[in-house]
Amino acid sequence: MQRGFSSQLNSSSLRPGELQLSVEHLQLNFGGVTALLGVDLQIRQGEIFAIIGPNGAGKTSLLNCISGLYHPQRGRILFYHNGEHDLTHLRPHQIARLGVARTFQNIELFRHMTVLDNLLAGAHIHMKSNLLASLIYWGMAQREQIQFRRFIEDIIELLEIQAIRNKVVATLPYGLQKRVELGRALALRPAILLLDEPMAGMNTEEKEDMARFILDVNEEYGVTIVLIEHDMGVVMDISDRVAVLNFGQKIAEGTPDEVRNNPLVIEAYLGEEHAALLSRPFSKS
Repeated sequence: MQRGFSSQLNSSSLRPGELQLSVEHLQLNFGGVTALLGVDLQIRQGEIFAIIGPNGAGKTSLLNCISGLYHPQRGRILFYHNGEHDLTHLRPHQIARLGVARTFQNIELFRHMTVLDNLLAGAHIHMKSNLLASLIYWGMAQREQIQFRRFIEDIIELLEIQAIRNKVVATLPYGLQKRVELGRALALRPAILLLDEPMAGMNTEEKEDMARFILDVNEEYGVTIVLIEHDMGVVMDISDRVAVLNFGQKIAEGTPDEVRNNPLVIEAYLGEEHAALLSRPFSKS
């Protein structure tokens, strides 16, 4: 049963299965180094889409292009949300306003602010009151602040971080900081959520918790998830489809079963002697 939210968590108006993000012939160069070469992806509303590959394969570069941190030299990125939007050359805040949120491989929180303030910072992009009205805290500004505070409280409940709401982020263990960063991304009310190694550095219990939260966000609220993750047990267990990058090129795409048995993936990613890792189950209990 869905938890009650005071505002809509998923901002997408698409039906499940409709095309939501299209990456077309993407090429990204850094001087003489090609980070992405001819990458094509189609991501549909409501799915968990994983991107895997060895270190240096271009996975984070791809997310950086989608979120506007990098601008590719060739190709385009189309986002479908109340019409068609070309994200290719938009700035990060413009893309965030359209409904694309993300977390980072290295935690990018405001370390000397509280958990609550970090989450409220994620929601500011939707606030319409100007600085003066917010300082006076009256009328529309007051109503807006109350509305978003209730929404943030819903996220706190969803991620089970009530006990740390008023703690300074820098004092928290690593696993909880990763959970707070997920909450800040959710505060943007995303139509699509980009997660760059959300379980990196976690122990087994923390990974199980994070996997459960990701599944809740996807299954209960229909938020599309694009996930980079090196734990193959997690990827193969929670993903609907998987794409594999190697040296900036897509070498495979399909269901977890199709990818796990693809000889190109085994050769390029893990090698024959480690192929069994692709079949290792991951507990969601």
